[in-house]
Amino acid sequence: MFIHNFKYSLKILFKNKMLIFWTFAFPIILGTLFNMAFSDIENNEKFDTIDIAIVNNENFQNNKIIKESFKSLGDKNDKDRLFNIKYVDHKKAQDLLETKKVSGYIIIEKTEPTVVVSTNGINETIIKYVTEEVIQTTNIVENIVKEKIATQIKSGNYNPNYEQIYKEAITSTLNKNININDITNNNMSYTMIEFYTLIAMTCLYGGILGMVVINNALANMGNIGKRVSISSIKKSHIIISSLLASYIAQLTGLLLLFIYTIFVLKVDYGNNLPLIILLALCGSLAGLTLGISIATLVKKNENTKTGILISITMLGCFLSGMMGITMKYIIDKNIPIVNKINPASMITDGFYSLYYYKTLDRYYFNIISLLIFSLVMILISYKGLRRQKYDSI
Repeated sequence: MFIHNFKYSLKILFKNKMLIFWTFAFPIILGTLFNMAFSDIENNEKFDTIDIAIVNNENFQNNKIIKESFKSLGDKNDKDRLFNIKYVDHKKAQDLLETKKVSGYIIIEKTEPTVVVSTNGINETIIKYVTEEVIQTTNIVENIVKEKIATQIKSGNYNPNYEQIYKEAITSTLNKNININDITNNNMSYTMIEFYTLIAMTCLYGGILGMVVINNALANMGNIGKRVSISSIKKSHIIISSLLASYIAQLTGLLLLFIYTIFVLKVDYGNNLPLIILLALCGSLAGLTLGISIATLVKKNENTKTGILISITMLGCFLSGMMGITMKYIIDKNIPIVNKINPASMITDGFYSLYYYKTLDRYYFNIISLLIFSLVMILISYKGLRRQKYDSI
């Protein structure tokens, strides 16, 4: 009977056109819309090399620290260089700024560099910040040189090699400072957040599949359920076989979604793809068991049960930050217990932990939480199904 109920449940799911649409087609359509809406956001926000000019006067040539610092930041052999630098005279630098061919220029009139810009913006702020860092580096080198000279004199060396000390101080300091990199693609992007949201919602919406197959086993939901209720099949077999059929259908939909996003939409999940798939598998199980538990506990018609399931799912998604990540922060800060038992929060938190934490401790905590949630829902469904009694069938 277990195999029979499993095969029967599987046929019901794959013959239901509405379920096929919401499970297979809708996530793909939504993913396509996400790709169309957000594909250019990262390109527009990608950090570009900044065009600047440096007045190549005598003061600049004599200041080795500043010269070497900007040389490394504008190295043409480095594709991730921060600056596109033009070494020109003062008049040419002013002309380049007035014609907006550079975002600003740097001039050393006495001992410290001065930044000249025409407007305030991101590029201009970066130029000023980097220049301030270079000035701090200069001060650090000077302090190191003074300390080393003083140390050698105290040790009895009254004729230290000033040039060697100066070179060593510059080398060691430049290796530790002025280390600015473009990390925009290393952080979680808008597009990836939306696709993770899509995966999580697909997992939870799989609860509808579990609800449909369980409804067919309930006597108050139709003639098929009446025959199942008076049969000798164990309630545990009904739940497990129905859950297995629903799970296979759900995984088929997830598989199609991953294939479509990877090979058609060219979504790059990076090295975390196996962990993302594992989290999706556990999330799908949590969504299915939630649907089964609602189907067994709620004594209403199918439309009412579906409405309750969707309402719970959407509320869970909202509280977990799927519609705005700040909501997750608010709930975690003020009512943390809510997201501790919220499967939607477990899924999204698992995704975020792959990017924001160096270890996988929090990721595996969410995996275990989803499995515990699923087990609790299965036990609740089993108890609820065993207690089903009817005055007449």
